[in-house]
Amino acid sequence: MEQFLQTAKESSRVLALLSGHDKNRILREMAEGLRANTMNIIEENAKDMRAADENNLAASLKDRLYLDEKRIDAMAVAIEEIAALKEPVGRVLDGWVTDDGLKIEKVSIPIGVIGIIYESRPNVTSDTAALCFKSANVCVLKGGKEAEHSNAVIADVLRAVLRKNDLPEALISLLPDASREGVSKLIKMDKYVDLIVPRGGAGLIRYVSENATVPVVKHDKGQCHTYIDKDANIGKAISIAINAKVDRPGVCNAMETLLVDSAIAKETLPKLKMAFDETMTELKGCDRTQAIIDVAHATDEDYDTEYLANILNIKVVDGVEGAIEHIVRFSSGHSEAIVTENYTAAEHFLNAIDAAAVYVNASTRFTDGGAFGFGAEVGISTNKLHARGPMGIEGLTTYKFKIYGSGQIR
Repeated sequence: MEQFLQTAKESSRVLALLSGHDKNRILREMAEGLRANTMNIIEENAKDMRAADENNLAASLKDRLYLDEKRIDAMAVAIEEIAALKEPVGRVLDGWVTDDGLKIEKVSIPIGVIGIIYESRPNVTSDTAALCFKSANVCVLKGGKEAEHSNAVIADVLRAVLRKNDLPEALISLLPDASREGVSKLIKMDKYVDLIVPRGGAGLIRYVSENATVPVVKHDKGQCHTYIDKDANIGKAISIAINAKVDRPGVCNAMETLLVDSAIAKETLPKLKMAFDETMTELKGCDRTQAIIDVAHATDEDYDTEYLANILNIKVVDGVEGAIEHIVRFSSGHSEAIVTENYTAAEHFLNAIDAAAVYVNASTRFTDGGAFGFGAEVGISTNKLHARGPMGIEGLTTYKFKIYGSGQIR
């Protein structure tokens, strides 16, 4: 492990010297490599899908795992969008001259070696590799066992492009020891690894956060809420709620709890139930909800559960303050939304809610690197330091100070 990571660390110096033009050209070659190897990737993915069936993997995980021509092309497009982004490294973020005549520049630089631990989604392999390459970082990838064939073939395609351009394959590496022991070693190798980004279930996030000596940016669970205010446009609200829950229930930006203002609950809940019944959504609700529509009972445990499935909690609350109180108690700090035509209520919600992304009259499903214009994302950070929300190119850089003098002494 130490030799492997030392090689990765050493290769970062090669990447730091590549021009932005060359990085973009190589990224475009990687995108074309994915397209050219579409059938091979699908064949390897089919092996993972068969294993998923044999192991009775949850439907949400199978959806994340599955690749077809359309999804592979989307992976290629994501790399091309990353190539088109402005150069993140070497930007002068600030500059000034001190009283001593020193010229100081604050300049963006790569973080170094980034370990990314993730589950299920093989597109994360290409997305994160491309983002790290663009930002001149070395990536060490640890995907889930359920996607091992898919991840391996995608990494092979990207590494073949590195070889073609006489670059070290270690710039994009798959962790050789994918066991729990291997992960345990990786997250303690602070001599060689500069950042760990864990993406996965609550257990993985907790284990990495509690045991790592390398700095960690958490991609924590998505306990997302949408609040329908008394001043909402109900048609708009129903459309947003359906999209937030049903579009892709198995992703972290899907809504898990719908909050409805008590002032409009009697007229609105039956309409919501009718809409969700059409999408075969399993509904649970509080006592006040159950008094209006026929749904199962929702407990505090339900309100704290990230279902990643087509199951939705409903709670009737007393106005914006009631919604804020519930969200403060149960939110994971990922994405929260209010639907209202009342400007004052919207601004109060935006300012009171402490989450990475807070929406007015839009679905939480937009919390995504691609949707934000980042090309892709390494993860959606629920941290408050360094990076927060969709972690794109800028989140993969840090900075240093360059100081120009003319013989000054202190």
